[in-house]
Amino acid sequence: MVSNRTRALDAAVDLLGTEGVRSLTHSRVDDRAGLPKGSTSNYFRTRHALLEGVAERIAELELPEAGATFEPPATVDAFVEGLSALLEHLSTTNGTRTAARFALFVEASHDAGMRVLLSRVRAQMEASAVVALAALGARDPRTAAAAVAACFEGLLLHRIARRDMADPRPVLGLVIRAAVKA
Repeated sequence: MVSNRTRALDAAVDLLGTEGVRSLTHSRVDDRAGLPKGSTSNYFRTRHALLEGVAERIAELELPEAGATFEPPATVDAFVEGLSALLEHLSTTNGTRTAARFALFVEASHDAGMRVLLSRVRAQMEASAVVALAALGARDPRTAAAAVAACFEGLLLHRIARRDMADPRPVLGLVIRAAVKA
């Protein structure tokens, strides 16, 4: 059974991803989650606490999903395919959650605590990419991982914000092959 706290967080992710930061109020989360009035504020006293809870919930859901993508791939093509499949998943099936995460990125531009939280999650993702790129023979796997992450996030942002559904394989392949050859 899903706890009321989790129901509130999932509703908050949905609101943030479908209606933006301004829509995120304790009352609207209660309504969206089907919870009694005041439930969300019992778990998250402030709006800031609610936003942090949302960031943690998104990370809790996304890190395991992305994990298999970063298991050391046998080939560059396999890595490109894995990243392309993850991009597709995050921009379609989990498009609302991804839009919520991007809304949190904007919030982090003026919230140091949110920056720290989002940076910690990114560091976890990059650490997995470092292992994958090292296995592929990248001379500088850390820099390669940063480049791949920046490319991936840019492609994902364009899919969410502009509905640009172009095939990501050529771009990801170019970046990964350059990183492995470097």
